[in-house]
Amino acid sequence: MKLFEYRGKQLFQKYGISIPKGTVIEYEGDHSNLFFPCVLKAQVPVGGRGKAGGIQLAQTREVAKEKLAGIFQMKIGGFQVKKVLAEEKIGVKKELYLSYTLDRSRRMPLLMMSGKGGMDIESVADNLIFKEWINPLIGIQRFHIRGILAKLELEKDEEKKIAPIVLKLYKLFREYDCELVEINPLVISGDEQVIALDAKVIVNDDALYRHPDLVAEHQELTMLEKEAKEKGIAFIQLEGNIGVIANGAGLTMATLDALTHYKGKGGVFLDLGGTDDPEKVKQAFELMKKAKPKVILLNLFGGITKCDTVAKGVSTVISKEGIDCPVISRIKGCNEEIAKDILKDAGLITAGSLQDAAKRSSDLAGW
Repeated sequence: MKLFEYRGKQLFQKYGISIPKGTVIEYEGDHSNLFFPCVLKAQVPVGGRGKAGGIQLAQTREVAKEKLAGIFQMKIGGFQVKKVLAEEKIGVKKELYLSYTLDRSRRMPLLMMSGKGGMDIESVADNLIFKEWINPLIGIQRFHIRGILAKLELEKDEEKKIAPIVLKLYKLFREYDCELVEINPLVISGDEQVIALDAKVIVNDDALYRHPDLVAEHQELTMLEKEAKEKGIAFIQLEGNIGVIANGAGLTMATLDALTHYKGKGGVFLDLGGTDDPEKVKQAFELMKKAKPKVILLNLFGGITKCDTVAKGVSTVISKEGIDCPVISRIKGCNEEIAKDILKDAGLITAGSLQDAAKRSSDLAGW
């Protein structure tokens, strides 16, 4: 479960990590207790708020009122903004990145820090991201903290102030069964205070029964994701413009990886699982159409699933309702030749390999 920023910061406070003074404003709620200058931050469970215009600076009440009205009209990553966090503006001397996540390959928590806070961590050069793996049976030790802070070229007084926060964040990470806790940026303010300006906290869904204090926000799912859940279809909306339909989570993830290799970006993750029920396929394709991708990539492997029956479901939707974008299909397995003939007749573009399909999809989507 992804917590909204303000929920994550409530946990930070609980563990003694300093955050800016702030208040949460709901749509058409009272905002008479604002302070200025302040930063207005849309509360949605996705990244990219700044680029979408969901983070705004307000110097006066009149400006804040105008900007709040605009933010509440926004949809960011498919989520309608219904809450805004208003925080005091902090003078920043230095920005750092701090996070804990799970390294599943090593089966250990991974501590990451960088002196390039405030940027997408994916855009920071690898040699500027410093890592420490924590043995979960022993926990974080002082040598982990000393080792990683020494690489950031901080002043001694700054290291002394940041070290307790690294320790406290690990405690939160473990005690709340988190998959990720991230502060980006963790700042040293003009008056030498260390403050978490942002909070990203993801808690393992299977551990939520242990944390009754965590409130599930109603915006966890988009409208299409809710509709898919009701129909028993695995459907996740992403930030790209290529719709991906595959059977099996592993194949779907591999398809997204192939798109990434060719600079493409998945916009929808739709896993058919092991079904070859034409009606279920029809429902899945209808959901995909509602998401309005620029290109659809259909990648099927027929083992238990019969390729031709999946193809019939796809053909039924296209023949009855049409399709507004190109569809690239890559089919392998049981009855694949029959399936290819059905899909060709329906007007789909067929590809011989996953690489070919991913490249064509990325090119057509404009990546």
